[in-house]
Amino acid sequence: MHAAYITETGPPDIIQWGPLPDPVPGPDEVLIATRAVSVNPIDTYIRGGAVAMELPTPFIPGCDAAGVVETVGSDVHRIKPGDRVWTTNQGLLGRQGTFAEKISVNQAWVFPMADGVSFEDAAACGLVSVTAHLGLFREAQLEPGESVLVIGGAGGVGSMVVQMAVAAGASVIATGGTEAKRNQILAMGADAAIDYTTQSIREATRQLHADGVNVVWETRREPDFQLAVDVLAGRGRMILMAGRDATPPFPVGPFYVNECSVHGFVMFKATPMEMRQAADDLQRWMADGKVKANIGVRRPLREAAQAHAIQEASTLSQQDPTWSGKIVLTVS
Repeated sequence: MHAAYITETGPPDIIQWGPLPDPVPGPDEVLIATRAVSVNPIDTYIRGGAVAMELPTPFIPGCDAAGVVETVGSDVHRIKPGDRVWTTNQGLLGRQGTFAEKISVNQAWVFPMADGVSFEDAAACGLVSVTAHLGLFREAQLEPGESVLVIGGAGGVGSMVVQMAVAAGASVIATGGTEAKRNQILAMGADAAIDYTTQSIREATRQLHADGVNVVWETRREPDFQLAVDVLAGRGRMILMAGRDATPPFPVGPFYVNECSVHGFVMFKATPMEMRQAADDLQRWMADGKVKANIGVRRPLREAAQAHAIQEASTLSQQDPTWSGKIVLTVS
């Protein structure tokens, strides 16, 4: 098989494309012929060495993939050859990643694809959909009729948060830096889209929800706790899933007096059962048309290095990128 791989951490151009031995599935593993994979910021952090993890050599990056099962190990019973499946949580904690023509994955991280869902869409929704589900339902415990403010509603995670919150019966407002992104946010079912380049997020949110919102989802590298305090309703919840190096000031008094809470989490620490619950909801919502993949860039898998460069530039840029959503790479 061919794969994108590295032998040491470094910049995007350190990624090589070439032949590697086919993986051999163990008793509880599934061998998948990949059809599509997607790029996540965490992939670039691991490849670049910003997030230190034990890596096999050579190391194949990538968390997400979708494809067709070729063979299964002796202890695998709920999955069979020929099944269309998707996976996430790979390329982490010593596991090989997904940027290869064939991957061997523990059955705990392999989920069935709903009829009508494409490989590209399933791969694009992997990590970001599980992240959104964990934050909204495990952490924020979102209820129908509640309200959510999503900072960055057109991004990979943000677009999943918007759609899942809407599917769960919440009222949603989100921010977008361009007209195209705001239109995209509205098309996903949000009640309003705030232009943060010309509007005050605080004032716009309070105009729409005078008593505050129940949940603030922060996607920026520099969380704004003062904004959260200003727009959260009593017992509101703030969700954090970014900003590894951020050390912003925190308004302790008004935060605890208003009985607010802040929830930080990373999806790769979720249990297989928690991921399966997210996967089941995602596939049902995708089959019903309530959640759709947000794909901003498409490339062939052999262009993994270029895709990492695009993702890295977007993640590290202080300006709103011209594209939104996910980068998806396909296997021809």
